[in-house]
Amino acid sequence: MKKAVIFDLDGTLTDTLRSIQKSANLALTAFGFEPYPLDPYRYFVGNGAEELIRQCLRGRGDSDLVYFDRVMAKYREVFEIYCMYEVHPYDGIMELLAELKKRNILLAVNSNKPQERTEDVITQIFGQDCFAMLVGQSADRKRKPAPDGVFYIMEKLGLQKEDVIYIGDTCTDMMTGKSAGVFTAGALWGFRDREELTAYHADVILEKPGELLLYL
Repeated sequence: MKKAVIFDLDGTLTDTLRSIQKSANLALTAFGFEPYPLDPYRYFVGNGAEELIRQCLRGRGDSDLVYFDRVMAKYREVFEIYCMYEVHPYDGIMELLAELKKRNILLAVNSNKPQERTEDVITQIFGQDCFAMLVGQSADRKRKPAPDGVFYIMEKLGLQKEDVIYIGDTCTDMMTGKSAGVFTAGALWGFRDREELTAYHADVILEKPGELLLYL
C-alpha cells in the first residue's frame, strides 16, 4: 500500500506551456531574437529555467550564450507577471487529487520551477491545503534529475522508498524517480510521448490521471 504520491508540476498537474512560451518569447524578443511557436517548448522545458533559456538562445544562433545573463534576467522579470498565463489543471487531475485525499494519501510536488513560482501555481490552482509539501528549484538542493527533492520530501514526511509513487511527464522525471529508487509513473497527457517515457524506464505509463489509482 502506497502512502504518498509525489507529482511533477509542469506537464503533469498543470498545463503551463503557454505561460512558459509567453515569458520566454518576451525575453527573447526584448533582445532581438525571433520568438518560438508553442511546440518547441515541449522539449525546452523540464530542466529548469536556466536550461530553458540556454536552449532558446542556442536555437536562435547564440551558441556561445553571449546574451544569456540578459535574457535570463528578463525572463525572470516577465515570468513573475505571466506565471499563471493560461495555466490550468489537466482533465482528471482535480478528481484524482480528491480521491487520493479521500484515501489519506499524502501529496507532494517536486518541480524544477523556482520555489516561489511553484507555490504561486499550486496555491492559485489547488489551494493551500491540498499538498503536504511543495518543493521547487532552490539553491539548497540539486535540481531534477537529481533525486534530492524526492529524498527531501521523503525525509520530511517520514516516508520510505516503498511508500512512494513519483509521477511526471518527461525523461527528466523518469530519471528522477528511478534514481530515487521509487515506483515511477509516466504521464502521457503532458509534454512528451510514450517513446521517451519507455526509453527512460518508466515503471508504468498512464494515459489518464485516474489510472494512477490502480497502483496504490
